[in-house]
Amino acid sequence: MLTAALDGLIQRYNLHGKMMGEVAAGAVIKHSKDFNLTRESVLSTTLNPSSPCTDIQQACGTGLQAAMVVANKIALGQIDVGIAGGTDTTSDAPIGVNEGLRQILLALNRAKSLSDRLKLATKIRPKHLIPLIPANAEPRTGLSMGEHTELTAKEWNIPRDAQDELALKSHQNLAAAYERGFFSDLITPFQSLNTDNLMRADSTLDKMARLKPAFDKESGLGTLTAANSSALTDGASCVLLSSEEWAQQNNVNVKAWLTFYETAAVDFIGQIDGYQEGLLLAPAYAVPKMLKRAGLTLQDFDYYEIHEAFAAQVLATLKAWNDETFCKTRLGLDHVLGEIDQSKLNINGSSIATGHPFAATGGRIIATLAKMLEEKGTGRGLISICAAGGQGVTAILER
Repeated sequence: MLTAALDGLIQRYNLHGKMMGEVAAGAVIKHSKDFNLTRESVLSTTLNPSSPCTDIQQACGTGLQAAMVVANKIALGQIDVGIAGGTDTTSDAPIGVNEGLRQILLALNRAKSLSDRLKLATKIRPKHLIPLIPANAEPRTGLSMGEHTELTAKEWNIPRDAQDELALKSHQNLAAAYERGFFSDLITPFQSLNTDNLMRADSTLDKMARLKPAFDKESGLGTLTAANSSALTDGASCVLLSSEEWAQQNNVNVKAWLTFYETAAVDFIGQIDGYQEGLLLAPAYAVPKMLKRAGLTLQDFDYYEIHEAFAAQVLATLKAWNDETFCKTRLGLDHVLGEIDQSKLNINGSSIATGHPFAATGGRIIATLAKMLEEKGTGRGLISICAAGGQGVTAILER
């Protein structure tokens, strides 16, 4: 899929045979044989095969972090042009052997004689054939992202109906964007698909309300459901970044400028002072740092692209920015960041409607926001992406 996304970008911008200064991309879930995924993908395209490649991974922030890698090299004058991207295929997740069988197989590989190998082989039991299934859980807590976000929803008093309303809006906005052809020059068809197949244009609040909690099924207080949570899915994305001079020389129209970015991480296990911050609230910390460097306020944006891992996480982040105690004690500010105009939030849909192929989400959001700014002619957009491990990646695009 990454190769297909690259092919689409190459075709759009006539990059056939061109040398990239860097192609940085990655995947969160990949097979060991794909250790050089980005390089292998590039070699399957018509880019100059001498284009160097880098694989990176920062969970859900991978795609946006890849863009930072390329943008930094351009800003430092090390390269003139590069591609950033990401891909994930959760329908083809690698399934490993369990630890017991792994140890036996390693010992078999080290064995010197046939008799030694046969002795080791006799140690294999039916229990060793149970595969190691990938788990969407934090190693430090054993809780999934959804379970962590249930805790956040309860702490911040995020009601179920507000979550469903945000989720419905995501589907409606995505459907409207497809209807008016917004994605026609952004999407590369793949295996006969040319739209996101998780989009539910006919969904309603009544339908959503019938769903049972997906993560807190026992307490009777669970609010996260399959409808107001992003789905694991397959996808790939990539974006072209360059200096303004390279763009002019190669007749490439600049859609937007990547001007600021910031990463942050939170202590979600309570190592510092015993307080366990919400797993997916790191962007709430990253954004104010970025705003300070940029000399901007939270209200100085025409568009807000906040990754919808869960509707509750989006709403908790927005609520935190307008909470005096949080802003003072956690952010060290003497004022609240305030509210945003939610009519400017994810106006072409986001991850609840499109699905969330981890490493591909950053590129999708960058491309979407860049086109929105191009259509407007001038303006500024904020990107916020939460990630596993209590991390967050944020950026500002301007035109």
